[in-house]
Amino acid sequence: MKAIIHKKYGPPTVAYLADVAKPKPSDDELLVKVYASTVNRTDAGIRSAEYVVSRLFSGLLKPKNQILGCEFSGVVQSIGKNVSDFKVGDQVFGYNDKTFGGHAEYLTIAHNAAIAIAPKNISLHDAAAITEGAHYALNIIRAAKVKYGQEVLVYGATGAIGSSAVQLLNYFGANVTAVCNTKNVELVKKLSAKKVINYQQSDFTKFNYKYDFVFDAVGKSSFGACQPLLNKNGIYISTELGKNGQNVFLALKHWVLKSKKKVLFPIPPDLSQEDIGFLKDLVVNGMFKPVIDSYRKLDDIVEAYTYVESGQKVGNVVLKIIN
Repeated sequence: MKAIIHKKYGPPTVAYLADVAKPKPSDDELLVKVYASTVNRTDAGIRSAEYVVSRLFSGLLKPKNQILGCEFSGVVQSIGKNVSDFKVGDQVFGYNDKTFGGHAEYLTIAHNAAIAIAPKNISLHDAAAITEGAHYALNIIRAAKVKYGQEVLVYGATGAIGSSAVQLLNYFGANVTAVCNTKNVELVKKLSAKKVINYQQSDFTKFNYKYDFVFDAVGKSSFGACQPLLNKNGIYISTELGKNGQNVFLALKHWVLKSKKKVLFPIPPDLSQEDIGFLKDLVVNGMFKPVIDSYRKLDDIVEAYTYVESGQKVGNVVLKIIN
């Protein structure tokens, strides 16, 4: 089968198209013919090993899992003898950031992992983009214990995580202020943000308004810059470590000192079947829809990675395996 592999860590050019053996499902697994995957921050981070700590999970000297692609959608081709909750021909979508495999024509995944029947109200290709950004956004929203009616600011509201966060926060009843650039103001309004700040026209940190929670979905701000925006018990969370890993240290410091204004740095748990079912229900009921930036082909992988890492994408870059 065709797959994108990387045998060493490094820039986008270490990833290339190759012929590899088609996987075989175990007794507890499904074999999925992949229709689409995505190219996202998780895949890029594992491939580059920019944060060396990631090698503790992906392999110290070289990648343990050569085929990346944590998100996928496709059709079940065969099932193991212990699988009864899926059948051949089912259209499915899922998430796997342990062994990956989405950047290939076929993958195997345990039947009780983060996989579900794909919703019918979006295309099977777009279903591949439901999970990654929403998984991180949901974890962070839960860590901040967002309540109905709270004021929340999302900085970087148009990436996969940010666009998911705006929609999920709206579902949970928060009043969302979204920060984005000029060309995406209307998009963010459609995602149900109550207020929009155009950072190309105004510095969001200079507004005289207080928030219960500031969510930096792109890791380009800091607690120091955002602290004046927080109310007396406000929370700041970033998706990145921050300069010199400061967000981890600040989170530990504030936990020890029991600070009122605090930084949290939650580690996401595995995406469960319960959570993937929750996200599917939101899609089915029109309360969440992944934002699609563009579609790429397998042999466009280097360009796709380069684009994703440039910080320009809006929502998700979908990798079409089957048109």
